[in-house]
Amino acid sequence: MPTSLFKFDNAYLKLPASFYSKTKPSTLQKAELLLFNGELARQLDILYTSAADFVAAIQAEDPQNPSYAQAYAGHQFGSFTRLGDGRAVVLGEQLTADGRRFDIQVKGSGRTPYSRGGDGKATLKAMLREYLISEAMAALGIPTSRSLAVLKTGETVYRETNNDGAALLRVMHSHIRVGTFQFAAFLGQPGDLEALLAYTIERLYPHLAESENPALALFHEVMNRQIDLVVHWMRVGFIHGVMNTDNSSVSGESFDYGPCAFMNAYHPATVYSSIDEQGRYAFGNQPNIIKWNLARFAEALLPLMAPEKEAAIALAQDALDAFDARWQRQYQGMMLQKLGFEPHQTMYMPLVEQLLHLMEQHQLDFTNTFASLTDITEVAPTDIAALKSWQAEWQNALAASTLTEQAKARMLANNPAYIPRNHLVEEALQAAAQGNLDPFNELLAVVRQPYDFKVGFKKYQEGAEPQFEEAYQTFCGT
Repeated sequence: MPTSLFKFDNAYLKLPASFYSKTKPSTLQKAELLLFNGELARQLDILYTSAADFVAAIQAEDPQNPSYAQAYAGHQFGSFTRLGDGRAVVLGEQLTADGRRFDIQVKGSGRTPYSRGGDGKATLKAMLREYLISEAMAALGIPTSRSLAVLKTGETVYRETNNDGAALLRVMHSHIRVGTFQFAAFLGQPGDLEALLAYTIERLYPHLAESENPALALFHEVMNRQIDLVVHWMRVGFIHGVMNTDNSSVSGESFDYGPCAFMNAYHPATVYSSIDEQGRYAFGNQPNIIKWNLARFAEALLPLMAPEKEAAIALAQDALDAFDARWQRQYQGMMLQKLGFEPHQTMYMPLVEQLLHLMEQHQLDFTNTFASLTDITEVAPTDIAALKSWQAEWQNALAASTLTEQAKARMLANNPAYIPRNHLVEEALQAAAQGNLDPFNELLAVVRQPYDFKVGFKKYQEGAEPQFEEAYQTFCGT
């Protein structure tokens, strides 16, 4: 592995061998670089020289730091199962000059010991989708995985029809999941859970190392991070679509952008995922699901919270009981700021609730409603008498409660003008599949500046036709 491009130090391999399988990508022999994130490369201290050198670097083997697939478990739609990286391989853990560590993972890298009958491959459209959405999430200020590159593999991948094969280089602070702890607790060997706890704290939260109860301290840290993450999702109308415990990162990063989408017309029951037939991961149920996932995390940590099971359960329950108050405080503060109020001014929450009721009743666009109130949209406001009456009441309350300039600043910081509109995403991906990347690159440029309202970009604010929205589905890509 050319040291001029990467500086790998695969510390994860110090864990017991049950946590991983050393394996190499099998789909990159004919790889061709299609997209490269130069800004992210610079942040990671990756010195990009040329496409050829970059492809050669990710194809090369480093005997000192072999690539690996991770083992984990998880609850998928409520059912527990043994899992693992079935189509992903961590090429290496990049060390930056200032001591930060990032996983660089190849998604769509071919079969691994955890593929469970799958081919381990990915389609070009699916990898371009993840690149686009992850970059949009980062620009929206949401903790997220990032995308370093998309490569065409030169292979054909069958998903209902034949597709061009591709691989994505995904970057995260860590791919440790709630499901990794479940694997250690329920499927691992003696000592595995202790080793994983120590490694996670050392890698992600070294300030917890001297805690009186490290397992309990880690739970609180992860709960706070996950609450913050899902509050951000609710702020921008994002629906993850597959909030399984194996997709809940201990680092608090959003990742796995397969069956995800951004809500257009507001409704708490909105679902786009083709596999979420019961609405388990609907927009409005995401707070409940992250609390459920955290309960599973607490279960996995029980043996490390206290020697006696009853005492451990009591500690875990007390910790989990803190979720509701923390969620309410952060969610309400966020929604109040979307309307210009200060986060502690909870006396104005009835105005938030009235607005959401009107939006649901009249099928108003989530993003554009708040953009209109912020005066950052070219889309004409909906002419509804009840909404005008609410707006007058809101403006009076805002004028009486805070300075106009401060209210405007809060709204501008919390209400994006642009999101990856589902119909525009699909149009861009379809064009890219036919060899035309122009629509993709144009959309990418817009969603990388979601708060930068520009006249003349109305196309990127308009919602889809009703018939598109009614039929739209997203897929996991496997």
